[in-house]
Amino acid sequence: MKLKVNGQEHEVEVAADMPLLWVLRDELGIKGPKYGCGIAMCGACTVHVNGKPVRSCSYPASAVQGEVTTIEGLGTPDAMHAVQQAWVDHQVAQCGYCQSGQIMAAAALIATNSQPNDAEIDTALAGNLCRCGTYPRIRAAVKSAAKTIQGRPSDKPSVDEELA
Repeated sequence: MKLKVNGQEHEVEVAADMPLLWVLRDELGIKGPKYGCGIAMCGACTVHVNGKPVRSCSYPASAVQGEVTTIEGLGTPDAMHAVQQAWVDHQVAQCGYCQSGQIMAAAALIATNSQPNDAEIDTALAGNLCRCGTYPRIRAAVKSAAKTIQGRPSDKPSVDEELA
C-alpha cells in the first residue's frame, strides 16, 4: 500500500486492517503519534488525514486516501508551526504524552476556525485527554496561535496570569 506521510511517499506491506498508528510507528519509525488507549478515546494518537484530525489507533491504514500529517510534519525545530510555538510560549506541556495529539487537534481547529472561543476550543479538543490537567494553558495557547496565524500580536502571558 502507498501512503503519503509528511510530504513523502512510502510503500508498506501491511494488513489492510492494520491501524494507521502502527504503520506510522512500527513501519515508518514516526514516533510523534502516541498509543494511549487503542479505542480512539484519548486522542494521543491524533494525526491529520487530508487536514482533518483522526484517531490513528483505530483508523485502518487502508482507509487513507490522501496525505497524512503527523506532529513531525506540522513544523520543524527551526520553523515551528504557530500552534507548536504557542505550546512552548504558554508552557503547556507537563509530562508531554498527550501533546502531539493536542497540537494536531488544535491545528485542525484553527485551520477551519480562525478565532475559536473557549467553547469551540473545548468542543474541538474534547476527545484529547490530558492527565496533567493543562486545559487552561491549552485554551490560551490555541487562542494565541490563532492570533499569530492571523498576523495579530499575541503576547506571551506570565504563568500567574494564565492560571488566574
